[in-house]
Amino acid sequence: PCGTEGWAQDAVPPGAAFVAAASYRGPGNNDTRSNKALPILLWWSGSLFPHFPGDTERIDCPRGSCLVTRSRRVARHRRTKALIFYGTDFRAYEAPLPRLPHQTWALFHEESPMNNYVLSHSPGIRLFNYTATFRRESDYPLTLQWLPGTGYLRAPAVPLAEKDAWRRQGYGPVLYMQSHCDVPSDRDRYVQELMKYIQVDSYGKCLHNRELPSERLRDTSTATTEDSEFMTFIARYKFHLALENAICDDYMTEKLWRPMHLGAVPVYRGSPAVRDWMPNNLSIILIDDFDSPRELAKYLDFLDKNGEEYLKYLEYKNVGGIKNQFLLESLEKREWGVNDMTLPNYLNGFECFICDKENTRVREEQEHKKSRGKIPAPRPHIAQFKHMGCPMPTPGFGSVKDVSEGDSWKEMWLQDYWQSLDQGEALTAMIHRNESHQGRFWDYMHEIFLKRTRQH
Repeated sequence: PCGTEGWAQDAVPPGAAFVAAASYRGPGNNDTRSNKALPILLWWSGSLFPHFPGDTERIDCPRGSCLVTRSRRVARHRRTKALIFYGTDFRAYEAPLPRLPHQTWALFHEESPMNNYVLSHSPGIRLFNYTATFRRESDYPLTLQWLPGTGYLRAPAVPLAEKDAWRRQGYGPVLYMQSHCDVPSDRDRYVQELMKYIQVDSYGKCLHNRELPSERLRDTSTATTEDSEFMTFIARYKFHLALENAICDDYMTEKLWRPMHLGAVPVYRGSPAVRDWMPNNLSIILIDDFDSPRELAKYLDFLDKNGEEYLKYLEYKNVGGIKNQFLLESLEKREWGVNDMTLPNYLNGFECFICDKENTRVREEQEHKKSRGKIPAPRPHIAQFKHMGCPMPTPGFGSVKDVSEGDSWKEMWLQDYWQSLDQGEALTAMIHRNESHQGRFWDYMHEIFLKRTRQH
């Protein structure tokens, strides 16, 4: 039963064009309300809107329906119940003010903490009510977003004899493939030190010391799309240096999962909690388990020369080799899929999660009103530090005091981390004072800076 009933005329602020959305009722719920009675969710970060090419759509979720839109014309409307922000695009100095008391803020942020350190501090993350982040503690966890399923891990490895033949041709035991240099985790500083003790073949722009054999492989899009020729080439290496660009619990990317898929052993630095997610107790080598790059090099050299010991790291590929129940259950339980047309993607999934929360809130507010206060009003849900909270960047090798003052990493990332804390505090203060003028943000920043200087 499709009509062309859109939002009621009164839903559109004066002067804005009328926005129509096709009205239909999908499977999965028995919500009979027309579009003009539904809560509205506004994707403030419009580029993420998962209903291309339109601007507005009715969504039918498990527990009720909502209208979703990327049209900011409805930002201040009474039926606009939630604003959804993309973490990478969220800027404290551009946040919509004043913050309206009837609206929740939802955060979608699956990317690196380095993309927005505001979210790694309490004042920044607590601006939001609901979160979908890589942390398992978030409201809608995206932790395994780079892992399609157990089949991806079980893909066969290149036989050891072929890897050894590759070594005899002069290729190193260790691969480094990185073109994003100068990142918060300062990975190149560590790799540079490691290179003193073991052969590392580095094909990317960072610490580049070897050329890929063909023009096709040198094309960066080949590397990012898991091109079969590229994958065949890098699968011959015994070890892949898998260093995330920033360090945070549960932040794990294709840098970790891709080598495991290929049957190369990841030499990993990234999520301090990575062991929780591994298929068994012996599938990756953790850089932080070694006192120095020299000690790590010694161990890699030992495995390179002892095939039997090396192969223990690939036993998870055998039948029944994935022993970790937590990993298996987490993959089983998640309601979204990776490259799986039978499941929603995590954007649509989070959207329905917010829709269901807002429909529940609307119902509870109505009950509170009807009971004349006997039934308490719903309490606002507020995101916690552990929904994102990431530590201060530290040098990839050595300590901060060893890093010279003019060092670009020190000047860039430490400053960014601490300035982000001030930005979260400034926006929080503006919301508490019901500020409506974004331009005053820098006055608040200055106020915080002066307060800090006085404290020191």
